[in-house]
Amino acid sequence: MRYDKLADFRRYRFLVTGGAGFIGSNLCEALLGVGAQVRCVDNFSTGKRENVASFLSNPSFELIEGDVRDLEFCAKSCEGVDFVLHQAAWGSVPRSLKQPVEYCLNNELGTVNVFEGARRSGVKRVVYASSSSVYGDDANLPKREGQEGNALSPYAVTKSAAEAWGRQYATHYGLETIGLRYFNVFGRRQDPYGAYAAVIPRFMKAALSGERMTIFGDGSQSRDFTYVENVIQANLKACFAPSAASGEAFNIASGGRVVLLDVGRSICEALGMEFDPIFAPERPGDIKHSAADVSKARRLLGYEPEYDFHRGLAESIKWYRENL
Repeated sequence: MRYDKLADFRRYRFLVTGGAGFIGSNLCEALLGVGAQVRCVDNFSTGKRENVASFLSNPSFELIEGDVRDLEFCAKSCEGVDFVLHQAAWGSVPRSLKQPVEYCLNNELGTVNVFEGARRSGVKRVVYASSSSVYGDDANLPKREGQEGNALSPYAVTKSAAEAWGRQYATHYGLETIGLRYFNVFGRRQDPYGAYAAVIPRFMKAALSGERMTIFGDGSQSRDFTYVENVIQANLKACFAPSAASGEAFNIASGGRVVLLDVGRSICEALGMEFDPIFAPERPGDIKHSAADVSKARRLLGYEPEYDFHRGLAESIKWYRENL
């Protein structure tokens, strides 16, 4: 997508929190590509220096190491910034069940600090990462804003809280905020290593290493897998959306769903391998099925997903082949 049609990005400075992470580094790259000034902050608890190494020689890029749990750091980082793209957070439902306090500090307190720092510095708008996990045990498909269920994990609680704080800052403190409920984002730079890696990079790593894929549960779970380019589009359009979008949260997805067994088969077929997965016990806190209605984002943000699952998967396979 031609993002330069949205605005003259050379006029603006963006702060990307969690900018050395998977989504954050892709946002930094896209913004630099259209001539924006980019300030990236990360404490490297989950972000990786190699994700931003190629940007360091760009005079429009600034890297600051620090922690969003520190309010004064957030306030200083927001100085001179037009827009904040707040991606800093700890992911993983299973890990949140083991470390609820850390998730509260990183995801909830960290988000409030970013909002407060932005308010103090006169930032035009904060666009922040929420999650499809806020739908919890709601069984309706597709998922629609306003039909949230009970949270199934501490991670989901922190994302619901972030949205509540976003509404408070929009209503009472004059800060425009927009929440983006990401649905199972995948793509280049997503980490395939570690016990809490997301399913597509885990499958990629296993396939490219000649190992069998591990599926938690029976593999019939379905997800609205969303390629990272769709997420980039949503963030940039959210910055320039009408003020009527402020204080709201939006589904950001492809608008369909794919069964995990079919994800594994598709990767194996593309790599010319046999699909022979290992089945492990279902993980607590996981949602069984997820698919998004993106009509609200279409209406108020102008969001239109360009990448369906199969196009995004082909791009991802190419990247992992070259980089694993």
